[in-house]
Amino acid sequence: MEAFLALAGLADHAAAFTAQKFDWETIRALATLDKLEESEKVVATLRLNMPERIRFLNALKRLKADLESTFIEPPELTKMLDMDPYLKPFAARYIRRYDKYAKFIANIDKHEGGLVEFAGSYKRYGLVRTEGGIVLREWLPAARSVALMGDFNQWNRTSHAAVKNDFGTWELFLPDTAAGPAIPDFSFVKLVVVGPDGQAHERIPAWIHRAVQNKGNIVFDGVYCPPSPYVWKHTSPPRPAAPRIYEAHVGIASATPGIASYNHFTDNVLPRIARLGYNTIQLMAVMEHAYYASFGYQVTNFFAASSRFGLPDDLKRLVDTAHGLGLFVLLDLVHSHASKNASDGLNMYDGSDGGYFHAGPRGRHDLWDSRLFDYSSWEVLRFLLSNVRWYLDEYRFDGFRFDGVTSMLYLHHGCGRTFGGYGDYFDDSVDDDACVYLMLANTLTHLVRPDAISIAEEVSGYPGLGRPCSEGGFGFDFRLSMAVPDMWIKLLKEFKDEDWNMGNIAWTLSNRRYGEPAIAYAESHDQALVGDKTIAFWLMDKEMYTHMSVLSERTPIIDRGLALHKLIRLVTHALGGEGYLNFIGNEFGHPEWLDFPRVGNGESYHYCRRQWGLVDDHLLRYQFLNAFDAAMNALDAHFNWLGAAPAYVSCKHEDDKILVFERAGLIFAFNFHATKSFTDYRVGAATPGKYKIVLSSDDTAYGGHQRLDAATDFFTAEVPWHERPRSLQLYLPCRCAFILARQE
Repeated sequence: MEAFLALAGLADHAAAFTAQKFDWETIRALATLDKLEESEKVVATLRLNMPERIRFLNALKRLKADLESTFIEPPELTKMLDMDPYLKPFAARYIRRYDKYAKFIANIDKHEGGLVEFAGSYKRYGLVRTEGGIVLREWLPAARSVALMGDFNQWNRTSHAAVKNDFGTWELFLPDTAAGPAIPDFSFVKLVVVGPDGQAHERIPAWIHRAVQNKGNIVFDGVYCPPSPYVWKHTSPPRPAAPRIYEAHVGIASATPGIASYNHFTDNVLPRIARLGYNTIQLMAVMEHAYYASFGYQVTNFFAASSRFGLPDDLKRLVDTAHGLGLFVLLDLVHSHASKNASDGLNMYDGSDGGYFHAGPRGRHDLWDSRLFDYSSWEVLRFLLSNVRWYLDEYRFDGFRFDGVTSMLYLHHGCGRTFGGYGDYFDDSVDDDACVYLMLANTLTHLVRPDAISIAEEVSGYPGLGRPCSEGGFGFDFRLSMAVPDMWIKLLKEFKDEDWNMGNIAWTLSNRRYGEPAIAYAESHDQALVGDKTIAFWLMDKEMYTHMSVLSERTPIIDRGLALHKLIRLVTHALGGEGYLNFIGNEFGHPEWLDFPRVGNGESYHYCRRQWGLVDDHLLRYQFLNAFDAAMNALDAHFNWLGAAPAYVSCKHEDDKILVFERAGLIFAFNFHATKSFTDYRVGAATPGKYKIVLSSDDTAYGGHQRLDAATDFFTAEVPWHERPRSLQLYLPCRCAFILARQE
């Protein structure tokens, strides 16, 4: 009954319903009454105001539909429900969603030859080279007429008119000429679209493979760019046991102010990433976006790799080289919304407010100032699922980080909402069409690439996101632990060091859904954007300009900053998830913030770059943070704590500021206290034996004070401590962390 009342928005009336002897069986009986009027008579006896009564009756209608319908159930639903019994009252919602997903796949099998074939529509849509010519095929359901123009026909607006089929798709065949293809490679093309109002508009074909911004122009232009026969040198490496992700943006990857290239990234940044011990790269802003300062999140041309950074083959070389270095490569996939640009995007593509998007307010994200896809549309699903397969096939990406999943899941997009109970995940605000799309996208990804990695950027904590579709879940492999960086920034902004709560830190880092792996991170691109600062800059601020030289005074601010930067990253790495993420440059404490060129900063690239010279200069202290980052990754590669079961936290001492936990057979000890060091501090241990320090943040190699001796042996005693069967006694210097490994 509690679940039903939560869905009806009446959870606070539970006691009143119980007092009137309303239970689950009573509610089921009401839902099965033949006439709604009979239910209304009973509901009228309840002490509900009119809005509450309406919500109750609407919930009854939904329950009645669920009880009367025959649904295809997830074959392994009980696995997820047994894992989290609190989901059992909401099983009907998972079943209804899975039913929609299964029936769509059945329709795809019947009409399109299967999901993988359906997603291969990129081979048939757009401008496609075929035997004897080029075919144009574009979906513009509301258009009155469509014609192709470009360099190939001297921009004649009417000579190459397309023909519309019964499904709103326009087609045109351009036969080869004596000189070759009718449209030369890398020549400019556009559509002339006459909308339902009779007005003509110029549009870039939705399935275009390349769009460029000519000098002096704001608007991008479409380019006919058929896929090239790139010769791949390397196959994808085996999927990492646990991803250590280096999040990167190609354009900002140079120290020189300006826009860096795919080739620059390949030659200069990939070797750095490999040396640091990361096994996965997550590339942002690859999908073409007219507005550079959008960070790639206002996509205009979904099948076009950003031309700012180079040619399509340059991106293929980047991925190929990364594979040769043993690196998985993920694409930051933006299917949660699209740019509202019309002339070079999808907005008003056929002259109507709908098309690829919902018409009216539902098709607009006011906070992001962008358009929202209609995930119920067959042709929209063709477009988006083909986009998924395109990047797996054509560029050989190894998976995706799905952007903006929270916005997709809910009609309110998560804006201004808090999620306090399970009822918040299953009310009428959930967009089941978007949920089904995500299930389809993950199913497709793993059909094309069984070893692919898919990650959800999702903040509400939706249950089942990281469970298989066969259980009623969404099929993601990981979800981002977005509360973790928020916690660190809040602590640095609002709390003194002595007020940091060890219990809250441990809880935030370990609070994740069981059985749904998470990617932990201390900071990402979000925290670096203008208006905020990197963790290093929060810690050391202006003294980074004057006291980061090893020849200068080691001030208290610099000393604190170096120490806490290491502690924050290590505890996040070791306790926060089943994967780890770092944003480009933050591994060495990149100063300041990230600000793209815009009118407000005079179109400056000064803060839109990575100052590699800081870490490469051996007279600067950035090298120590960089070395510590590499050491963390190397140790995880050896012991695989990210791939191990969640940690057991044995000590959270608020006065001492001590945090101790065990994971993968290792003991992690942290002293966050600003001034207090402790001798013979007893900590719990599960396994008996001799332990040695395998990593210490206090080593001079990492900018520390060398207060610990790595040669020291630590032996367990049969003294139970902190609910562990035995214990060790340790020296815990202030603002220091170290890892102990048992010696065989």
